[in-house]
Amino acid sequence: MNKFWIVLSHTYVTKLKAKPFIITTIITSLLMLAVTNLNDIIEFFSKDKTKIVGVIDQTGTLYKPFEAQLAQRGEKDIRLRPFQGSETDAKQRVQRGKLDALLVLAYDDQQLPKATYYANTIADSDIPKKMEQALQQVKTALATAKIGLKQEQIAQLYEPVSFHKIPLEKNAKTEEELDQARGLVYALVFAMYMFVLMYGSMIASEVATEKSSRVMEILISSVPPVQQMFGKILGVALLSLTQFAILFTLGFASLERNGKELLKFLGLGNIPVSTLVYAIVFFLLGYFLYATLFAVLGSMVSRVEDVQTMITPVTMLVVAAFFIAVFGLNAPESSFITITSFIPFFAPMIMFLRVGMLNVPIWEVALSLALLIGTIGFFAFLGSKIYRGGVLMYGKSTSLKDMKKALELTKK
Repeated sequence: MNKFWIVLSHTYVTKLKAKPFIITTIITSLLMLAVTNLNDIIEFFSKDKTKIVGVIDQTGTLYKPFEAQLAQRGEKDIRLRPFQGSETDAKQRVQRGKLDALLVLAYDDQQLPKATYYANTIADSDIPKKMEQALQQVKTALATAKIGLKQEQIAQLYEPVSFHKIPLEKNAKTEEELDQARGLVYALVFAMYMFVLMYGSMIASEVATEKSSRVMEILISSVPPVQQMFGKILGVALLSLTQFAILFTLGFASLERNGKELLKFLGLGNIPVSTLVYAIVFFLLGYFLYATLFAVLGSMVSRVEDVQTMITPVTMLVVAAFFIAVFGLNAPESSFITITSFIPFFAPMIMFLRVGMLNVPIWEVALSLALLIGTIGFFAFLGSKIYRGGVLMYGKSTSLKDMKKALELTKK
């Protein structure tokens, strides 16, 4: 077992010190900090970007209520400027950059507001949309006044309907708890999806790189191939957990400071212990299942260029599991989600989704875990035999049929 620990520690330490890992971690950390502080960044770059909009009021009565409505909505990035000249003069001012845009207010055939917006480009839809919404409020007020509705009646008309959803099942999650669970489950499922793809490919590439440099011929003479395989899998697993811990700590600390609403929405502010335990268990089991397959397939190619072709079927399984999980976020009780939660290749994401959002019977969770662990054991046993023969195979090998050849080499 000493040789196994040597392979594990060598894989972990080498990758941990590698420049690509350090650079990737730094860049990803910066991106995470940027995302969690996005509102502050947008506000910083937008504070001096107030748009000056010239307004020609052909009615003589709409400008004041329109201006008041914008102020009531708190639109600080729009500054209205009444324009007394002609439309042609105003358009020329827009073209010369003296105005950012021009808005022409008028009445339609029913004596209700309408508007025409002019700008050099209309790619920025934010400003005209805000003005359209404000003018819509003005139109609503005028239309309801014309038919004699009082302000109280107008407020009653637009008051949202009372619609409560109450679960009858004992211990069922409330709507608020489901919304939080949905955000948390999506965040963890996405993290699982990304890390399995990133580090699974790393394992396959690591094995293929050693084979292409003929280092494998030296390694197999001193370390059994099976110990090599699991040493690499566990070494990269520790590496992924290290990076995940760094990114999670940075992201959580940033959200604690600037994004408490998002933190609450994702459910990260009050994670149930059971959900956290399930997340860790399914994350690790899912990783070991796919990592074993990636290591076996990586041992069957001699060139790094062939790795992606060989691991494509496994990659597609991971992608399929992720998309099924995304579908299941809005329909966790569907029979399709229930069935796929027992399929080992999908269980790490789908069963975790179910236990995060529903009260799943303990026997269903136990059965799914048993099938998952059994599948990992089967592929670990079969994979160790294929790996032992695969590391001795050279030449072009991009077909799954080569597994038979690898097994034959193992028997020799």
